[in-house]
Amino acid sequence: MLFDLRGFILSLFIILFCFAKAQQNDVPMSYEASLDVLIANNTEIKIAKKSFEIAKQEKGVVNSFWFPNISTSGTYAHLSNKVEVRQSLSSLTDPLKGLAEEFFSGNAEIGSILNGIGSNVFAVPLFPKNITTVDANVVWPIFTGGKRIFAGDIARHIVSSSLAKERQIKSIARVKLVEAYFAIRLGSDAVKVKKENFEAFTKQYSDALKLESEGMINKADRLVVQVFMEESKREYEQTQKDYSVLQSAFRSLLNMTDTTSIVATTPLFINESFQNKEYFTSIMKENSNLLEVIELQKQITEIERKMAISEYSPNIAFWGRQNIASHGISKYLLPRNMIGVGFTWNIFDGLSREKKIRQSKLAQMTMELEKEKITNELEVGIDKAFTSMEVALDNINALKSTIDLARELMRMRDKEFREGMATTTELVNARTALNDVRLAYLAAFYEYDVALITLLSLTGIPEEFEVYKANGKTENFVFE
Repeated sequence: MLFDLRGFILSLFIILFCFAKAQQNDVPMSYEASLDVLIANNTEIKIAKKSFEIAKQEKGVVNSFWFPNISTSGTYAHLSNKVEVRQSLSSLTDPLKGLAEEFFSGNAEIGSILNGIGSNVFAVPLFPKNITTVDANVVWPIFTGGKRIFAGDIARHIVSSSLAKERQIKSIARVKLVEAYFAIRLGSDAVKVKKENFEAFTKQYSDALKLESEGMINKADRLVVQVFMEESKREYEQTQKDYSVLQSAFRSLLNMTDTTSIVATTPLFINESFQNKEYFTSIMKENSNLLEVIELQKQITEIERKMAISEYSPNIAFWGRQNIASHGISKYLLPRNMIGVGFTWNIFDGLSREKKIRQSKLAQMTMELEKEKITNELEVGIDKAFTSMEVALDNINALKSTIDLARELMRMRDKEFREGMATTTELVNARTALNDVRLAYLAAFYEYDVALITLLSLTGIPEEFEVYKANGKTENFVFE
């Protein structure tokens, strides 16, 4: 028996040493600090921020349609032959032949001269075989039927939608952070409870050995304590492993590459002062990021419908051209500068405009149905989270008094056991009951915190979590 006692004391010493050694690399971190790290390092939030920047750049591209388009163009061409105006001289000599016959009848020489002249062709060159031109061009749309206005509206809605999506991603990330951070806190508290339980059973086993040697209990009673001590040791070691898994999940969420063990310094809490369910439902309809995204998409489809209607209007634009340099083209044939106004009017496009209008109307109806669906889902989620909070508070209030009773029972059984008035089974049952109640109490705190952040996230006000936390009550009662 002495050998068994020494073995268990040695095992306890090794476990405590390893635990103390691990704590040397522990890094304390509050919930607020972890939130800052999350916002700075989380990959999904980074992607959302980049998407918002892209949307702003797209808006800038759309705004550029209001400005003139200035460009330069150049052309070199090699022609197979010269371009020239050719005119036969016979159109001039033929009338003269009649006059010559009238006034100089019988004079064949004059007629021969006129025929010779009329057989020739007069040519005026226009372009040589090689021509080159460099021009500056400007096109400035004056009227587009409202397309530019509608495109700007769509771009602004896309920017707002990207911002709402970023807030939604941050809101979801906050929920994940609360789940992970307070899971570490709960895991740390569970390790503490299991450690205290193991130490208590080890001490009880030591007492059982003494009582057995004094003949106050039999071997069976001592074995009962030993079995529960072994089980408490196994549970303690398993809880430490579970705690290590929670640490890994938390570091992964915060995108931390090191293996530092995080110590959650912000305790679990509850806050019994909160509004009714109807209040959160009404706030959800005003502040929900999901509903805002759907509403913006619905408005975009309406603008797209108006844009499709605007395609029935002509496009009118001012244009100008300034020749910078040219070779082989005379300014008398092609002026060096020109300005004007032109228009294009699509008369028939295969009913494409009509189809776009119908498509936009169908998309609007789809968005309305989607909005109704999401609203119903959010209301169900709010009801579920609110109920979970109420259940957690009920459990906490009930378990608090139960902890007091379990502590008193444990104190009485321990005293009776030392005096030989209680059996080992009664003492073990009292200690197990206290241990289970403490863990259930801590779990109820965790369930409340997770339900609270879920409720606030669905409502669209996740930042209010810090306000509830600042005015809440902590779980430290368990370790008093």
